[in-house]
Amino acid sequence: MNPSRQLKRKAMLVAMALLVMGGMAFVVLHSGPLAPIKVVLAQVKEGSFEPALFGIGTVEARRSWIIGPTVAGRVLSVKVDVGDVVKAGQLLAEMDPVDIDQRLASLDASIERAKSAHLAALAQQTDANARRELALSTMRRNQELANQNFISSSALETRTQEKASADAALESARANAIGAGQDLNRAKADRAALLQQRANVRLIAPADGVVSARDAEAGSTVVAGQSVLRLIDPASLWIKLRVDQGRSSGLAQGLKARIVLRSQPQVAFSGSVARVELLSDSVTEERIAQLSFDKFPVGISVGEMAEATIQLPSISKTPLVPSASIQRQGAAAGVWRMESGKPTFAAVRIGSTSLDGQVQILEGVKAGDEVVVYSQKALSSDSRVQVVDSLVKTVAVGTAQ
Repeated sequence: MNPSRQLKRKAMLVAMALLVMGGMAFVVLHSGPLAPIKVVLAQVKEGSFEPALFGIGTVEARRSWIIGPTVAGRVLSVKVDVGDVVKAGQLLAEMDPVDIDQRLASLDASIERAKSAHLAALAQQTDANARRELALSTMRRNQELANQNFISSSALETRTQEKASADAALESARANAIGAGQDLNRAKADRAALLQQRANVRLIAPADGVVSARDAEAGSTVVAGQSVLRLIDPASLWIKLRVDQGRSSGLAQGLKARIVLRSQPQVAFSGSVARVELLSDSVTEERIAQLSFDKFPVGISVGEMAEATIQLPSISKTPLVPSASIQRQGAAAGVWRMESGKPTFAAVRIGSTSLDGQVQILEGVKAGDEVVVYSQKALSSDSRVQVVDSLVKTVAVGTAQ
């Protein structure tokens, strides 16, 4: 074979091998595991910021009452139904008094007997007092006679003993009168307590309201404290709102709110934060706030779902980044900041969050810095990156003519 031809053939094989190796290297470096990670960047901007909180809640009544007996018993009658408007003092239901009326009659007889016993004891006290006065007068006369030696000392001792006996009888009569009076007072107190029990079997409306539930019917046996009827004040309805604890910074009483009821999604009602609960829900990790309406909606129902947006005080001239740029490295929150074409993790202190996806940065980055918003996969400090406009390619579809 011609040596020049053989040399030429070897050169072609080497060129082809280099071409294949170059192609493989290109593929590995651009689409393989060593390819740069595609990222989308955003610039940290400084501007005005209007943070807001979003939550979901239910319509509840601020003032509600559970109407039930104070002792176990049987329901005798229920005089109202769900939806009825009631007035304060109105009879709603009645429990069976059982033997209370008979016990009242027995106590009335006991009180009359105690009155008679008290009168008799007072009369005995009056008689004992009169006997003592007589014995005292007799003893004094005999004392004067004994001083003049008209009677013997033994006769004077007899009168002195009679006076002492009269004193003891008077003390006994006084004690009997006091005891009879105490017996009378005890019987009256027992009757007053029984009258209170008799009044408790009548279930009375404590305030104006609407019957929201009827939990027992006539003939049912209920225990002490069990609900027979439930009342609510329809003018006290508000929203019990739940807000994510992680986004609840700034939640305070008096903030304005925009409320949308599930039954009226096309209407937004204005309101405000009436109260922020001291206790949060540790299971769902939510804070609880109560929202009141500026103008009460028509057709609202208890238990209805509602969505609310609470507007926080606006902030001017603060660094802002998209919420998607916030990443976590261990326990630290931060962003991947681009420095000389390389990503560097920068820990930041986060402030409030707006509903349009903007996050306030209190420290860690400044306006003008470029941060990674989206990345093709997880980044590290030695990652090679390729900046693109979007991670998703948009394909234009034409219409064939």
